[in-house]
Amino acid sequence: MTFALYIARDTPLHRIPPAAKLLALVVAGIGVFLIPDPLWLLPLLAAIAVLFVVAQVPLGATARQLKPVAFLLVIIFLAHGAFTSWTLGVLVVLRFLLLLMMALLVSFTTRVSDMIETIETVLRPLANIGLNPAKVSLALSLALRFIPILAEMTHEIREAQRARGLDRNIIAIAVPLLVRTLRLANTLTEAIEARGWDPDPPARIRR
Repeated sequence: MTFALYIARDTPLHRIPPAAKLLALVVAGIGVFLIPDPLWLLPLLAAIAVLFVVAQVPLGATARQLKPVAFLLVIIFLAHGAFTSWTLGVLVVLRFLLLLMMALLVSFTTRVSDMIETIETVLRPLANIGLNPAKVSLALSLALRFIPILAEMTHEIREAQRARGLDRNIIAIAVPLLVRTLRLANTLTEAIEARGWDPDPPARIRR
């Protein structure tokens, strides 16, 4: 499992500044939750699919990231259908799918290092009120990447549990997923520390 999803291409989407893409992601993410009708989300889904083609993202790469989350989408849909309404289930599933595809598109067309640098630059003025831009930028960029990673891990665990006849047991999937997530977080922490990453700004020397 690789941490970076970036695919090197020379497309208009790749050339868009990371700040513009991240801002568009935030605005679109908020806008998705303001749309009350699932039918209105379908044109947005089609538009994002066109952007994947423009970005020259291989269909296989997209399918590998979306396939694992299909199980979760089905569970969410059935849960809403049973306890609320099928229409709300469709709406929630489409919102989740749109958010995932938008995050994937940004990840496919933007280097993680560029994301971190951009977010850190935007948040730098807030350092005066005690906010650490380096920590926040790293957390946000990792959150974008962890969405498809968690979906992939869920798929792998479900396939393993299917051989044991436990693929429909939520606990049998959730517990290994939690363990693997904690291990991944620990591995990531060790990798960051091994590279000497220091998020704390150097203290000013008092005269």
